[in-house]
Formats: sequence, C-alpha cells, structure tokens
Amino acid sequence: QVHLVQSGGGSVQAGGSLRLSCAASGSIFSINAMGWFRQASGKQRSLVGSITNGGSTNYADSVKGRFTISRDNAENTVHLQMNSLNVEDTAVYYCSARGPLGWAWWGQGTQVTVSS
Repeated sequence: QVHLVQSGGGSVQAGGSLRLSCAASGSIFSINAMGWFRQASGKQRSLVGSITNGGSTNYADSVKGRFTISRDNAENTVHLQMNSLNVEDTAVYYCSARGPLGWAWWGQGTQVTVSS
C-alpha cells in the first residue's frame, strides 16, 4: 500500500504562482511514476503531468511551459510548480502514484483557486 499526502495550494490571482507537494510513504517500491491530476467543477479528472522514476516528464498541452514537475528522491516527494496561473487552472489537484496496474494510489486532493 502506498500513502500519499499533499500540501500546498490555495488561492492566487491570475498570473501568480503556487507550488504543490506530495509525499509518498509505504510500499514505494511499487511506484514507477508519479503524476498530478486535476478536476474542475463539473468536469472529469484529467492528467496535468507526470514524472517517471527515471525523471522523464510529460505534460498536458494546456500547462506546458507554465507547470513543472520535479521530484526529491531522498524525501520521496514530488512537487508541482505552477506559474502564470489563469482562471482555467482552478480545480482540485490530486497527486497520484502509478504502479503495475496503473494510477492506483491517490492523495487527498488540494483546492487551487485562481481569481481574475
């Protein structure tokens, strides 16, 4: 079992920045990638970006050039740096860990609100 605890987030004006963190514990050897998803009100949850154990990253087109995922292997922590935020980025953000069966473990979710 993998346990994910998120921190960060909150409210910011358009153009501002926020940073989310996700600390993993438990059976972390089962993880082959970490990802960030988001779910806006009335919409489906979608992948924002991910980072593999080898450090390769992948981002949704809507956040490329603005969001950056990084990892601290010593702390088993993944970060999502969000810059140039806009109103459309408002959502609940979820950290997730991918194992052999897919995105199987989830953080508690963090609200990010961007105001104009």
